[in-house]
Amino acid sequence: MAERSTAAVDVADNSGDDPLTAKADTAATDGVAEEQKTAEKTAQATENKAVERQSGEQPSITAPELHSGHKLARRYRLEECVTRLDGFSSWRAVDEKLRRAVGVHLLPADHPRARSVLASARSSALLGDPRFVQVLDAVEENDLVYVVHEWLPDSTELTALLAAGPLEPHDAYQLVSQVSQAMAAAHREGLAHLRLTPSAVLRSSTGQYRIRGLAVNAALRGITAERPQRSDTEAIGALLYAALTQRWPYDSDAYGLSGLPKGVGLLPPDQVRAGVHRGLSELAMRALANDGATASRQEPPCTTPDELARAVAAMPRVKPPEPVFTAPPEYQHTTYQQGTYGRPQPRPAATQQVVVPPPPLQSRTGKALKWAVSALLIAALGLGSWQIADRLLAPEPKDETPIVHPSTDEKPAPSKPVAISSAQDFDPPPGGNGEEYPESVPNAFDGDPSTFWHTKNYTTANFGNLKSGVGIVLDLGSAQKVGSVDLSFVGNTKVEVRTAPDGASSAPSTAEGFTTQADGSGSEVKLKLKKPVTTRYVLVWLTELPLTDGEFRGQLTEVKIMS
Repeated sequence: MAERSTAAVDVADNSGDDPLTAKADTAATDGVAEEQKTAEKTAQATENKAVERQSGEQPSITAPELHSGHKLARRYRLEECVTRLDGFSSWRAVDEKLRRAVGVHLLPADHPRARSVLASARSSALLGDPRFVQVLDAVEENDLVYVVHEWLPDSTELTALLAAGPLEPHDAYQLVSQVSQAMAAAHREGLAHLRLTPSAVLRSSTGQYRIRGLAVNAALRGITAERPQRSDTEAIGALLYAALTQRWPYDSDAYGLSGLPKGVGLLPPDQVRAGVHRGLSELAMRALANDGATASRQEPPCTTPDELARAVAAMPRVKPPEPVFTAPPEYQHTTYQQGTYGRPQPRPAATQQVVVPPPPLQSRTGKALKWAVSALLIAALGLGSWQIADRLLAPEPKDETPIVHPSTDEKPAPSKPVAISSAQDFDPPPGGNGEEYPESVPNAFDGDPSTFWHTKNYTTANFGNLKSGVGIVLDLGSAQKVGSVDLSFVGNTKVEVRTAPDGASSAPSTAEGFTTQADGSGSEVKLKLKKPVTTRYVLVWLTELPLTDGEFRGQLTEVKIMS
């Protein structure tokens, strides 16, 4: 930035006063005299700048004093400051109009880099390449300049991936292939990145790499380069080197990675770590070669992203690792007899019965005995049938005792709605900060399903592992009988209903101070307590949030308590 300011002053100084003096000497009209006055003012301003430069004084720049909850253009609500540096700040925010997470860069309108940031953001937005994180808005308003861009919560920074270890050869191949092709397309449109670090590269859950901060990140920091294509190519080579070795290819630590030992120079990746893919190792060296250094044992260096993309396409494709299959369970022997399992068996007739015949009676006495036994069986069957029919046809004795049916004679009292006197958000420690949009809590019981109380945005369904839940405490005004609670949410939400002890004069300060009475999940949840409870305070405790517009948050549209 200092270099650019110096250049501007030099240009102004080199213009000199001689041409202006010559014009003044030969002027014969009032218009020329007016031009002379303007030139003298410009020269005076230039001289003042030169004095400031020589004295070393620079105007102080401070980042705008903004806070979480501030809204830009009545639309973008700032949530969390992620960077505050050199007069600008970067935020995670929420686009309340489209209900999605966005990122915002903020700096004062009088910041010396404000104009270049706006120009870079608008140029990046015109590119429209989906391989880059898109710029959504670039505005100057109320003495502020802000740039709004996409926020991708389902993607992971390359910094986090490398913290877990080097990438597999196939993943490193995809990284250099996709990033070099994307940057080649950007340079064809006259756009450079100049700050292509591991934090600027994101990998989605599907394995696609996306680049954020095209032109904008460099403009925010006042970074320029005489050979932008060479700078971006070398940065891609550094990313590939780090992906293969989990080391930064210079003698200083950076981005959570250890640098190379001092004094040894730039070692090829396959000499830093065993098992590195030979072709990718040479490709990284070809991209990193600079100032006449040897890029490869055989191939020339790559000086532009387009050359690097062609080199990647020319090398043999790195195949993904073979899938690992789980071994099947050990074969279990069955009890089927050998020789019959799996073979068709003769099908017996449907009415055929297998009867073991009695031993034949060969004598006349035997035949007589057989007929006698048969006659006795027939007689017994007839007698039994007559007794059964007699019992069935006999009239039932009259019982004068009246039959009482409690289920029909005594009906339970119908449940009635219980009025909610007031409510407040509930985000207790540990993990909680005591505030979850208290201003929208009345929307949860106003009878209007189009309004809702909502939680903050979180990175996971279980609140980013920061806490066990959040909720709202409903005050019934006095101890009331509670039998069931009906809840309506936006999205499938997991929830518990908890009650304060009977006789409590104030709501407990922790979630454990309430007693869990019922739980469930869904968008329309009707929770019936095991038995009615008398209490004044009811806690609606959200334990798992749905995914909404790329982030996890709970939205309670309506709650109704029944006796």
